[in-house]
Amino acid sequence: MSEKLQKVLARSGHGSRRELETMIAAGRISVNGQIATLGERIDGDAKVRIDGREVAIKPPEDVVCRVLMYHKPEGEMCTRKDPEGRPTVYDRLPRVQGARWVAVGRLDVNTSGLLLFTTDGELANRLMHPGHQIEREYAVRVFGEVTDAMLRKLMKGVQLEDGPAAFKEVKRTGGTHSEGMNQWFRVVLTEGRNREVRRLWESQGVTVSRLMRVRYGNIQLEQGLPQSGWGELSLNQINYLRELVGLKPEERTFIDPRKQESRQKRYARARRNQAKRLQNAKQRTRK
Repeated sequence: MSEKLQKVLARSGHGSRRELETMIAAGRISVNGQIATLGERIDGDAKVRIDGREVAIKPPEDVVCRVLMYHKPEGEMCTRKDPEGRPTVYDRLPRVQGARWVAVGRLDVNTSGLLLFTTDGELANRLMHPGHQIEREYAVRVFGEVTDAMLRKLMKGVQLEDGPAAFKEVKRTGGTHSEGMNQWFRVVLTEGRNREVRRLWESQGVTVSRLMRVRYGNIQLEQGLPQSGWGELSLNQINYLRELVGLKPEERTFIDPRKQESRQKRYARARRNQAKRLQNAKQRTRK
């Protein structure tokens, strides 16, 4: 039975459907020696190449969906390679054979916190689709006076350059009207447009000075996970995400408890590595 090329490649872990459609449109993918076209359907025995390199096509029964939780620090780029040589979120991820990690959305360079990665491009594409209205929660520190009228307006909705936007929830978590100009809030969105949290606050004349994603759906940034550290999601967590977007549950897990390093040891090692990177960065600055 034939299937759409981008769907097969996404399921096999070669990118999200959106990324793959861009590659097809750019002529970077071929099928049986011919440049592929958008919407092309292929059989399971097709020979597919991306940028001239043959890639594995996996039937559904051979695919094991993996999802990672990553704690992104400020300063890392959400791209596979940065032309200016800046660190990227992909630099710290474990290697995966026969597939690649696909980011579920992005965080801008000055935003930290929870970022999900998966080997299932179809899952990534559905999680990012605005039609599913999956909650994203952020801890945000703002500089400037914030009135109750502003909060009501941000909940009701404001017009941004790319359309109307609103917070689903806004909650004060630190600071009051009398405690200076820096205040902390928790905000919830159900879409992931570019810099949407920052632009919503800026529409009220308020500047965001810190921004951290702490939740995606019901997946919380794990306490104790150091910056630039990652953790593999459990089968129950993966199936929660799959059910959320209408995909069949996964029956297998990549995690082997007999071989998996304890989280405490891995987190401690990640913290040591992060401290070394910060120390090296300070030394380079002094020079």
